[in-house]
Amino acid sequence: MGQLDGKVAVVTGSNRGIGQAIAVGYANEGAHVALVCRGDPKETVSLIERGGRKCAVFPCELSEVSNIVPLVKKIVEKCGTIDILYNNAGAQSRHPSTEFPLSDWSYVMDVNCNSVFFLCQEAGKVMISKGYGKIINMASLLSFQGGLTVPAYAASKGAVMQFTKSLSNEWAKLGVNVNCIAPGYFDTDMNTALINDPTRSRQILERIPAGRWGKPEDIVGAAIFLASRGSDYVNGIVIPVDGGWLGR
Repeated sequence: MGQLDGKVAVVTGSNRGIGQAIAVGYANEGAHVALVCRGDPKETVSLIERGGRKCAVFPCELSEVSNIVPLVKKIVEKCGTIDILYNNAGAQSRHPSTEFPLSDWSYVMDVNCNSVFFLCQEAGKVMISKGYGKIINMASLLSFQGGLTVPAYAASKGAVMQFTKSLSNEWAKLGVNVNCIAPGYFDTDMNTALINDPTRSRQILERIPAGRWGKPEDIVGAAIFLASRGSDYVNGIVIPVDGGWLGR
């Protein structure tokens, strides 16, 4: 405990699911957490305060990339700095590729890719100025694979993995660690369609060596490691948290 004492951690999409678990995990390790989300984070706030910690809420629509600069400015003004950025927020849309709408493509890319890069850019400026920072981006199994009927999601997560490496190549020597976590199949709202499809759900479960879907709390350990001093010499990598899926 206390691995993140005194640090300011920004977690996007922190009102539910994996983002909520990470925000609470960071708070339990001593961080002051800035909750960035579109939905109501009341439950996350309650869980953090129940543990005797504090947090601040910053409502933001991340599909509007023009919101990024003022968002980061507000966080720094209220919290003093940014030590950790966890880009968790994500969007999904499923259509056959021959019918994939431009509007859905643009929305998924804006949330999953464009906002992530520009959050890295703005938070990176703060971190570089003081010679310290931890950025963790949310990749995916589809950073490695193509998936089915999710071309925008696969494209966005492939891009996140690659620009994470690019940022790391520039910023590692400046004291800023940039890395990714790639979740496997997690029991969250984003995967409701898969969970409710008996055939796909069975096929997925049969391939996971751990024999179960992931839970939000399964990702917290890796998220804390990459946010802590224990990862000071870890740069530009992707840690799969997938129950063994990629090794199958």
